[in-house]
Amino acid sequence: MKLQMLHVVLLAGAVAACHSSDPSARAPVLRISAIPDQDPEKLQRLYGKVSTYLSTALGVPVEYRPVTDYTASVTAFKVGDLDLVWYGGLTGVQARLQVPGAHAIAQRDIDTAFHAVFITRRASGLRSLSDLKGHTFTFGSETSTSGRLMPQYYLHQAGVELSDFRGAPGFSGSHDKTIALVAAGTYDAGALNAQVWQARVASKAVDTTRVVVFYVTPAFHDYHWVLHPDVEQRFGAGFADKVRSALISLDQQDILDLFGAHRFVPAADSDYTQIESVGRAIGTIVQ
Repeated sequence: MKLQMLHVVLLAGAVAACHSSDPSARAPVLRISAIPDQDPEKLQRLYGKVSTYLSTALGVPVEYRPVTDYTASVTAFKVGDLDLVWYGGLTGVQARLQVPGAHAIAQRDIDTAFHAVFITRRASGLRSLSDLKGHTFTFGSETSTSGRLMPQYYLHQAGVELSDFRGAPGFSGSHDKTIALVAAGTYDAGALNAQVWQARVASKAVDTTRVVVFYVTPAFHDYHWVLHPDVEQRFGAGFADKVRSALISLDQQDILDLFGAHRFVPAADSDYTQIESVGRAIGTIVQ
């Protein structure tokens, strides 16, 4: 009887060990995120699908972790709370500069020649960037590439400085909000991501009889995936190549449609040299 009791105790201990809550005994989770540049519900839907795809393609658990703003995405990546992040051009550069060994690994086909658009109400009479002097204006997020960095650069090229606006420029926080603020007349004009604008027009979310594009910037590189170097230690040597391959091989049309792209293509850190130079000139990159 005592021998049977001992066997039961040992068996229970073995079962408990198998179900240990020790984090070191769990499979590592690939933590992905993205800058919050659009409607949170759309982002949750999109990155939920991306998580499922990557989990299957890589054979590891994948978890989407939303962030509150652009700066939070860079901070979380810097301290190692995020492994793979969908960044805009500027935030991607900022993140890589703070994490040695981090690299841009993939971008959408449309990101190799991206554009920002300047919008206004049709009745405003604005026809060029120089016409913006003396008018109210809003950017998107302060660290958005297509919603602030490149628009400010092209404003400067056209001879328009921030001090030329009537009052300080606004920072809406997202491309969708920029459209809403200009449509409502809160600001005379604003700048945003061209792909978001086109998508909202296609979905009839914008009344183009009232709000129109009056300037499209020259092309620049923008959004891309940045991978943290620690994944090689947590998931094994060669994991970075597996992630890159999985993204470039992604062919699920529902995911690509939500990204507004036909496919993902390789990205290199050197693609964002112009972004870094403009960021340093404007003061959004100080490292």
